[in-house]
Amino acid sequence: MVIYTYNRTIEVKTAPTLNTVIMVEDTLKKMKKSIVTIAELKKKLPRQVNHNTLMTILEYLEESNKIAVSLRGILWIHNANPNLRHAVSRGLEI
Repeated sequence: MVIYTYNRTIEVKTAPTLNTVIMVEDTLKKMKKSIVTIAELKKKLPRQVNHNTLMTILEYLEESNKIAVSLRGILWIHNANPNLRHAVSRGLEI
């Protein structure tokens, strides 16, 4: 299977289902710690997810600017608050 993203094409052997992507998103949103490692994420998921599938999901979430991945771990950065988006769009760039 081939997945087309914004700037490149990824060839995937096992494509994640929508339910799996949503499960990972919800788990990351609800994490009490701000930065979580992949091992901690795997332990917190309600169902077991294949490592390659999880990596594909994390890559997708990073490219869609929902998470930030660093050496320390994964951080959920997406904010769906419309008031914040409006303030940022009207804000003054320095």
